[in-house]
Amino acid sequence: MLVIANPGAGPDSDGENLRVALDVLRANTDVKLLMVDEHTDLERALERRGRRRVVVAGGDGTVHQVVRVLRLRGELGDTLLGLVPVGTGNDLARTLGIPLDPARAARCVLHGTERRLDLLVDDAGGVAVNTVHVGLGAAVARTAAAFKQRLGRHAFPLGAVLGGLLHPGWHLRVEADGQVLNDYDRRVLLVGLANGSSLGGGLGTLSAAAEPDDGLADVIVSRATGPLARIGFGLGMREGSHVGREDVQVTRARVVRVYGQEFPYDADGELLGPVRARTWTVEHSVWRVLVPAEEKPTDQSD
Repeated sequence: MLVIANPGAGPDSDGENLRVALDVLRANTDVKLLMVDEHTDLERALERRGRRRVVVAGGDGTVHQVVRVLRLRGELGDTLLGLVPVGTGNDLARTLGIPLDPARAARCVLHGTERRLDLLVDDAGGVAVNTVHVGLGAAVARTAAAFKQRLGRHAFPLGAVLGGLLHPGWHLRVEADGQVLNDYDRRVLLVGLANGSSLGGGLGTLSAAAEPDDGLADVIVSRATGPLARIGFGLGMREGSHVGREDVQVTRARVVRVYGQEFPYDADGELLGPVRARTWTVEHSVWRVLVPAEEKPTDQSD
């Protein structure tokens, strides 16, 4: 078993959660540990793993990077991934019902059942396992990153409020499966694509109804561009009430295209852009993760 761990992924600064998980895994199987950072040649490490099962010990960003490299290598569909969520947000784990407790998560790696998942893939070859944000969402991620070390997952709602105060919106055309949701003449605050239901470490959601294996992305377009409306939208994302606002449109689609004014975006917390156009396509049931056997996803907001 190859455990890929990112020591900078979250609040586990002393590595205690990782050690707990490794103890459980090593009591049952042979384990090789690979500590990664931005300088690690992840592709080379995966090439050398041989027949070892891959386990990601980190947050959504670490899962994102491993999935991206496996897809580039043409090995994503053949690789059954385990996940020990020791990151800051762990939103994919929350969506899938994977325990946040490291010992229980390790036992899920050993005894869990396979679940096939969708993947958001863009026209530049980028991927997202959980969410994509265009506009405000990227600004929120950038703002939250500045507070992440001190506030952990509580940095996300702070970023949402500050982002709502600072950004008036973008002139964008948004198409979902060919249907025009917004045209250039109307500013949008945010375009969100949700593959998973959890956001900001369980403290928010783009779409509580999002399912990571239904072949569709939940698409949220917010036109809440007035000062108070922006703040209200950001606060509403915490409990999911934003989808009921009159200035928010929600649909589901397989292909989403956004273009117009130069915009930033983020995929699973990775800040990207700015670009003038991007298209995302849902690739259905293309990767596999171990989840708790015969358990449905539960609320893990605490």
